[in-house]
Parts: sequence; C-alpha cells; structure tokens
Amino acid sequence: MRDAIEKADVLIEALHWIRQFRGSIAVIKLGGSVMDSADDMVHLLLDTIFMESVGLQPVIIHGGGKAISRAMQEAGITPRFVQGRRYTDAATLQIVERVLAGEVNEGIAKRIEEFGGMARPLNFRTKNVLTAKQITLSDEAGNPIDLGYVGRVTDVDTAAIRALCSRGIVPVIPSVAETPAGQRLNINADTAAQMIAEKLGAEKLVFVSDVPGVLRDKEDRSSLIRELSLDEAQRLIDDGTIQGGMIPKVQACMETVRRGVRKVHMVDGRLRHSLLLDIYTRTGVGTVISE
Repeated sequence: MRDAIEKADVLIEALHWIRQFRGSIAVIKLGGSVMDSADDMVHLLLDTIFMESVGLQPVIIHGGGKAISRAMQEAGITPRFVQGRRYTDAATLQIVERVLAGEVNEGIAKRIEEFGGMARPLNFRTKNVLTAKQITLSDEAGNPIDLGYVGRVTDVDTAAIRALCSRGIVPVIPSVAETPAGQRLNINADTAAQMIAEKLGAEKLVFVSDVPGVLRDKEDRSSLIRELSLDEAQRLIDDGTIQGGMIPKVQACMETVRRGVRKVHMVDGRLRHSLLLDIYTRTGVGTVISE
C-alpha cells in the first residue's frame, strides 16, 4: 500500500506540469552515446510517447555521427573533421543521406510506433522540413576553409511540423537539409535544434546526451547545478566554473533563450526516464537555463 501511495504522489506532483505544458511544443535533440545504446533509447522514446499522451507536443531532432563514421570506415573513407565539423564531400554526403536521413531517422520513428506511439520520419524520401545554405569557416588568418556539403539552417517548415503535432504524431527530423536550389547538405544537429525551437516558439528545448548538465566541479557529478538564469550562466563562464567544451554549449543555450524559447534543458540520457524526471518533477535531473 505504501508503494501504491508513493506512486500516486508522483502522479499528483506531475499533474501541475502536465496542465502547464498541455498544448506546448518541446523540441528534443538526441545526441551523444545515447544514440548508440538500445536500452537508453527505449526509455527516451517511451518518455516521448508519455509526453505526447499527456498533451505536450514533442518534436525530435537527431544526429547520428557515430553511425555515419562507422559506415564511412566500412566504405574505406576516413572521417575528417574541421573545427569540430565533419568535412562532407560527395561520397560522405551519400552516406549521410543513407545512414542518417534513412536508417537512423526511420528507425527512430519505427521504434516509437512499436512502443505504441505515432511518429513520422521527415527526411528526403518523405518530406524535408529544413532549408539551409552552404557555409564555410575561417582560419586564424581569416582565410576561408571549405567544409564541402555542409550548411546552416535558414528556415523551417513549421506548418508541416505543427500539422503532425496537432494529430498526435511525433515528427522525427534528421540533421540534414536542402538549399532552395535543391542541394542536399549535412548540418549540425545542435544548431538545427535551436532554429527549430525558435521557429516553432517552443516552450522547451531539451538537449539529451551523455552530459549530465552544468557542474560546479567537472569531476564531481553531485555538484550539478539545477537551474541557471542568463546572468548566472554568464558569471560562471566569466569565473571559469564553466570551461572547455561546455562554454559553447551553454552559450548556445543562452542564445536560444534570448531568441524566445522559455527554457533550455541539458539532461543525461543514460539516466532512466531522464526526460520525464526533468520536465515533470520539481527538482529535475539536469540543468535548466532560462531568462
């Protein structure tokens, strides 16, 4: 009986958040090692189905870097990265289309439906919803660096995404796009998620990876910071608490909030039901950045 009452208490706690977020959009970016873990993906996709069932409208955007690298190695192509971005020549682009926009994307949608939800893969074979332009980077001297077929999202087909959400269907979007002229491009999943959340006016953007969130001490997971305002996040960057690769991640979260997304979450997808715990409980399990 005690266990049953505790379960009821959890449901009552969640009720407040269920009511608050009903009808809102949450963009969920899947990345990191969780994409390669069947067990982690089971819980994340079950969480997504639960969210949709209680009125939140989840939109999934995903990468697939490790799967792409494996396919490139099988094809005898050595992956090459320039300033953290995958150099994408014509041969690599074909693999990105087949693996990321095909196998990974359609596999996620299929798993959601196997678990009892409804999902639609939005890729080049079904419906592309991301428009992009080709980009280059610059070296320290300001000289352009060619990245091949790599782009940045410039527009999002929000009408198509909203139409699916309104029917209880989870849109599943790979990190690929087309130019207005029809050239297909490989894009960064993090920045794509930010643009999707901004264009949809999402209530939340959730980055799911193998990073627990912002830590006061990077060697101590118990030092996790649950909530940060924009000012507090900037202070932690300035005083060196946030350092290394976490700086651009947190800065990207801050910019997303400035562009109108109310809250940006960073959660560890290796933790069972991390999405539900972070969204539907008072304390959460990751870091939330808001205005």
